[in-house]
Amino acid sequence: MKNKPIYVELDIGASIEELWEHTQSPQLHKQWDLRFSEIQYLPKLNESEGQKFLYETRIGFGLKISGTGETGNTFDHHKAERLSTLSFASEQPISLIRHGGGYWRYKDNGDKLTFITLYDYKTRYGFAGRMLDQFVFRPLFGYATAWSFDRLRIWLEDRIPPSVIAERAFIHYLSVIFVMLLWCYEGLVPKLLFPEAGELHMLKQIGWFEGMELQTVQLIGALEIGFGVISAFLHRKKWILMVQLFALLALTAPAILFTPELLRSPFNPITLALPMIGLCLTANWSRRHLPQASRCKRKYKPSHTARGSS
Repeated sequence: MKNKPIYVELDIGASIEELWEHTQSPQLHKQWDLRFSEIQYLPKLNESEGQKFLYETRIGFGLKISGTGETGNTFDHHKAERLSTLSFASEQPISLIRHGGGYWRYKDNGDKLTFITLYDYKTRYGFAGRMLDQFVFRPLFGYATAWSFDRLRIWLEDRIPPSVIAERAFIHYLSVIFVMLLWCYEGLVPKLLFPEAGELHMLKQIGWFEGMELQTVQLIGALEIGFGVISAFLHRKKWILMVQLFALLALTAPAILFTPELLRSPFNPITLALPMIGLCLTANWSRRHLPQASRCKRKYKPSHTARGSS
């Protein structure tokens, strides 16, 4: 089965000249596009030929993929639409992509500017390569393209540099992951696996749910695990922060009020609740100007291919 080309469309509040500059200049392009770590234009022999370039993509663990490409532009300064075509290839065996091509389309609609890309490629390694591309690489590549488009939008609309956006995103997702892991740990280890280590005694000291302390502790543990997972999925919602803060206070306050001797322990409800509150507040602060791939239209439209190939 042939895979669909990667298609991304996004409306951006910028002038066509500004968007053109930030996508055609190698120094600006590599700042916002996750797909490229380095882009270097090669000297032209004459102005009539396309612009050849070299590119690099760092994939971690000290590894990088290098390749070559060529871009060509078609536009009329008097028209509200421009087209930039692209072909690319890599000879490295580590690169799943053998060669490919596509286009960028810029459409000035008066009140908004629509930025569109469509591209496709051929893979290496036969059937195994096609399966890896269909189920892993292509979805990730499409997501990275859409995320990068939204990072470019934030740069142009809110004047926040891509490096700052990336730092905020890293802080945000790290905070979200840690909060989720802490919720899941607190639900699984001290409540579901080893309730007799302290949680069960604490609930008995409070005096609530007499005769059903074990079942209550286990229920709270299951709810904490579920809540941790849900909070990670809804990390962009401000209300999830308020719910988490309320839950932390609701779980911590009774333990401190009814068993104040817990405060003498180096590891007590306060030492856990305060870091979690700090992580929640950090996640809430860093969610501002956070790129979101879902802002982009991703549904492939064959009409765009026909126009882009002409």
